[in-house]
Amino acid sequence: MARNITILGSLNIDLVTRVPHHPLPGETLTASSFSISPGGKGANQAVACAKLSRPRPSSSSLPSPGNNEEKTKAEETAHIRMVGSLGPDSYGTTLLQNLSVHGVDTSGIRVLSGEYKTGIAFIIVDEPTGENRIILSPEANWFYSSPTSLLSSPDTLRGSPVDDSDSGKLPDLLIMQLEIPLATVLAALRAARNDGVKVLFNPAPAQHLPLDIYRGLEHLVVNETEAAMLASVDVSVLDTEEGCEKVAGEFVSRGVKNVVITLGGRGVYYMNDGKKKGLVPAEKAAVVDTTGAGDTFVGRYALDVVEGDGGFEIEKAVRKANRAAKMAVERRGAADSIPWRDELE
Repeated sequence: MARNITILGSLNIDLVTRVPHHPLPGETLTASSFSISPGGKGANQAVACAKLSRPRPSSSSLPSPGNNEEKTKAEETAHIRMVGSLGPDSYGTTLLQNLSVHGVDTSGIRVLSGEYKTGIAFIIVDEPTGENRIILSPEANWFYSSPTSLLSSPDTLRGSPVDDSDSGKLPDLLIMQLEIPLATVLAALRAARNDGVKVLFNPAPAQHLPLDIYRGLEHLVVNETEAAMLASVDVSVLDTEEGCEKVAGEFVSRGVKNVVITLGGRGVYYMNDGKKKGLVPAEKAAVVDTTGAGDTFVGRYALDVVEGDGGFEIEKAVRKANRAAKMAVERRGAADSIPWRDELE
């Protein structure tokens, strides 16, 4: 039976421009292209979990929402549910459709009424390197009637059932980021602790956090910039494997069970509370666009967390996630760049 993963996070529309270099202060550039596509760290991670948990559809085009539903359930290794907020606009409709066609359960997404707008991310991609710079306007992602409004009912963490026998079942894993209010994340973390739900926390964009957030946290996935900020050290400390070990050890000492620090082209450093640790080198890639690579990594890693019947092995999970992220950076876009399960097999 498929495991259940719930993602509580952001839903944005990405406005992407590609330029010959990132603009200097006061500089005006002419973009080589412009595109509008579904995104948001929460939505990207939900799509990553969904695509990486199932084979590519047999037809050249994606199925419409609800099409071949029983066949999809039989093939998926995890049932993915998204929880978040959208505005009552065309961008919100586009996001809902994109999640649905990739197999994500959208029953936990709330469409706000009134003047609320769907979140927007402005992304500038440097074509020669594939590196991006992002400006985020959270909009609906940032508006909740109270910090616990999404958590006032046990149904929020309880995923939409895979079948009737699973009705009311809590997820096997809750994934969160920081493109929604910190108060909402903290409320969800408390609810997950109370119900014994494991949490994978990807604190991006990084901000200073209360130390209690790390206590008993099952999985912390950060890049080197986020790791440095959260550990209150200069990012240069992470230039060496010894520095990575020091920073990862700091998070373990705070109560995190599994720490993963992504280092871009240098690879990924990992450590768990059993003191298994190491640096997995990056796989060589012809980088086209780094947008969504981190979310692809999180999605593949999360599937290892819930799929491992013989027990979770952090190094194996990191290596699989590394490979998925490598494939993602070789393609354009966020959701579109994420590979399907059979592409990694």
